[in-house]
Amino acid sequence: MNPLTTTSPEKTKIDQTERIKVPFLDLKAQYAAIKEEVTPAIQRVLDTTAFASGPAVNAFEKNFASFCECEHAAGVGSGTEALWLALLALDIGPGDEVITVANTFIATTEAISFVGATPVLVDIDPVTYNIDPALIEAAITPRTKAIMPVHLYGQAADMDPIMEIARRRQLAVIEDASQAHGARYKGRTVGSIGDAGCFSFYPGKNLGAFGEAGAVTTNDADLAARVRRLRDHGQSKKYYHAEIGWNGRMDGIQGAVLDVKLRRLRQWNVQRRQNARRYDELLKGVAGVVVPKEVPFVESVYHLYVIRVEKRDELLEWLRERDIFCGIHYPIPIHLQNAYAELGLGEGSFPVAERCAHEILSLPMFAELEDKQIEFVAEQVDRFQEEVT
Repeated sequence: MNPLTTTSPEKTKIDQTERIKVPFLDLKAQYAAIKEEVTPAIQRVLDTTAFASGPAVNAFEKNFASFCECEHAAGVGSGTEALWLALLALDIGPGDEVITVANTFIATTEAISFVGATPVLVDIDPVTYNIDPALIEAAITPRTKAIMPVHLYGQAADMDPIMEIARRRQLAVIEDASQAHGARYKGRTVGSIGDAGCFSFYPGKNLGAFGEAGAVTTNDADLAARVRRLRDHGQSKKYYHAEIGWNGRMDGIQGAVLDVKLRRLRQWNVQRRQNARRYDELLKGVAGVVVPKEVPFVESVYHLYVIRVEKRDELLEWLRERDIFCGIHYPIPIHLQNAYAELGLGEGSFPVAERCAHEILSLPMFAELEDKQIEFVAEQVDRFQEEVT
């Protein structure tokens, strides 16, 4: 049965009369809520002309470190840059290996590749979609220098076993927290557990800039100092270059915007969690739908609300035709990307990640999502599943 062609006239009429447009993300709604605060903050940067780094960035770094329960935060140009500079600061380079996960955005492995190291992939836990700690030990070789867990979709990876392996094996741990601003693991904020935490402030993130930005968090003063030096052409003071660095500074305007948004992040995360609970209630019992499972020792911030269904592509099209816009995070695992063909890992290498890649669908999720929108999305998912089962 094709659900896209067998809808009854009655159901078609209901769709047309009761349709609610549901964007995947609504940055305009967020901007409207903070406009009166963010406009003068940007104006202060314009008035002081501190466009590259400067007081606004310094203030944000201090406040973001406090938010993450870390001693230090260094603002950089993007989340990818945060990962790259953290690896450089930990002296990871050519010939080294970094263990990470097959189900992630390519920025995770790009950073590893750009320092000259090799990403070593492992499969994911089928419940959390994060790295499976039970598979890490077998992936360690004499060349392994670090583990890079990804806190995917807003849910923290299982950090205790990862940290135990790392300390016993004398490996660094770099948390890719790009999707998990404010998520907690056993009471600890992500980004404060490993040697370094790396965050993206891409506009669509829980804490998003008005462009590109990122940050590295750490409790290691020497590591923080080196990241700051590397992001500024390797100089600790102007024109005195201790090493070869890069131009990876955060813009002043982004620091100002992020500092304003940071004041609201906890509440936005609460609203995301409430929206997730509402989805859970409405989708519970819908045949063939696997909803996200928040494990007991984690407090997810639901950057994404990801369900699994067998006929994912058909459901995606069904929802799009009804003005419900969704995403797929991510349709092709890292080892099956052409960019990583050199790893020689074909289909079947990571069966859990591969299966999930065919089934995962990210439903609309943002703090300002209205209950009627959630209800409409859930209703249409239910209706589709009734048609195909």
